Amino acid sequence: MDQTLIYSARSIGVPTDSYGIVPAERYQDKTIAHISQEALRLLAYLPRDVQFVPVTTRTEAQYRRIHIFQDVIVPKYAVTSNGGNIMKNGVPDREWRSHVERKLEAGAASSSEVRQHFAGLLESDWVLREDLCDELFYSILIDRDRMDLEAVMEKAEAVKPLGWEVSIQGRKIYLVPSVINKWDAIAHIKKRLGEHEVIASGDSLLDRCLLDQADYAIAPAHGELFREKRRDPASVTIRFTERSGIFAANEIVNYVHHISQQLKAVNNPA
Repeated sequence: MDQTLIYSARSIGVPTDSYGIVPAERYQDKTIAHISQEALRLLAYLPRDVQFVPVTTRTEAQYRRIHIFQDVIVPKYAVTSNGGNIMKNGVPDREWRSHVERKLEAGAASSSEVRQHFAGLLESDWVLREDLCDELFYSILIDRDRMDLEAVMEKAEAVKPLGWEVSIQGRKIYLVPSVINKWDAIAHIKKRLGEHEVIASGDSLLDRCLLDQADYAIAPAHGELFREKRRDPASVTIRFTERSGIFAANEIVNYVHHISQQLKAVNNPA
C-alpha cells in the first residue's frame, strides 16, 4: 500500500503541493502521506464485483491513521501487520490472529531470540528506533546513509534458519517471521468471499509472495522489487508501471480496471 497507492514526502517523487495530489494520512496534526487524486477517483469507481483490500506491513493503529480508508473509501477487509492481522469492517479477526500465533509457535523462533542476533547492530549510532509491531515483527528506523549494509545482510542470513527474514525499505529495516505473509491472509479472504482471481500490487520484497501468487500483478517502477529487476532482470517477471513515484498509482488502478473488464468479457460473452 505504501509506495504503491499512498506516498510519504520522501517517496512521492514530486513536490507535495503538485497539482492532482491530495492528503491521505494525518498524524499529530500533519499530513504525512498523499495519494494521487486520479488514483483515488479510480478506486472509488471500481466495478461493484471487485473487492478492494488494502494490504500493508503497517500495524493496525498505523493503518487506521489513513483517513481516506476510514471515511472516503471504506474497504470491507484490510490486511495489516504483513499478513499477521485481518480486519473486517474495522474489527480485528481474532480467529485469523489465533491461526497466525499457532503458525508462529510451530515454525519460527521467538522474537526475543531473533533480537539477540541483532543486538549488536541495534546499538549502532545509525539505528534511531526499534519497535516490536503488534507483537509480531520488528520495525527498525535507521539513518540509511550510514547503515552498515554488509553487517545487516550477514545477520539476515543468520536468522533465515530461525524462520525469519529481513527487508530494507527506505529508512526502515523489517525483521519478519517467514510464516507471516501477505498472500496467506489474502488467500484466506479470497476463500471466505468465494472469489476466483486476485489482482495485486506492491513494491517491496515483502510483497513478492503476494505478487507471485496472484493471478495478475503489477509493481511500481521504484522500490525493492524494481531495484531487484534492474539488478537481475530474469529474477523478476512481474509487470511494472511506466512511471515512478506517486503517479504510478494511476497506472496501477487503471490496470485493475482493465483486467476486471477483460474478465467480465470472458465470463459474460455477448
